[in-house]
Amino acid sequence: MTLVELLLALLNDMFFAAIPAVGFALVFNVPQNALAYCAIGGAVGHGSRFLMMHYGVPIEWATFFAATIVGMIGVHWSHKFLAHPKVFTVAALIPMVPGVFAYKAMIAMVEINHLGYTPELVAILMENFLKAMFIIAGLAIGLAMPGLLFYRSRPVV
Repeated sequence: MTLVELLLALLNDMFFAAIPAVGFALVFNVPQNALAYCAIGGAVGHGSRFLMMHYGVPIEWATFFAATIVGMIGVHWSHKFLAHPKVFTVAALIPMVPGVFAYKAMIAMVEINHLGYTPELVAILMENFLKAMFIIAGLAIGLAMPGLLFYRSRPVV
């Protein structure tokens, strides 16, 4: 993949990640002047995950690092605009929720129920379920990371 193709793919990924970020921000009643920041956060988060995965980082770790980046940016914006960081970060992380992996795990579970136990179906179920859970854990821990680092009363070490 050439650099131009990578940049076009990155811009495409970021554009289409900004749309659900704004949609969920509207569902969460985010103030209108913060919608653009939710879109930027969603684009930066999903775009950084895309780049990390392109360079070989597993999706679970890429999601954790991308969520941490979004959390750090959200803390910066919260100080700048005097709002809670969750205003900017929660909707921005929604595009990284692992819907495909959870869906595949659920389909495998339904097929096990319908067709009976097979080792292949259980392997599909466990692989997709564990991947979805680790991605969700990466989102949760990454979102909490700035609070653990910046809002401590005692030093980290």
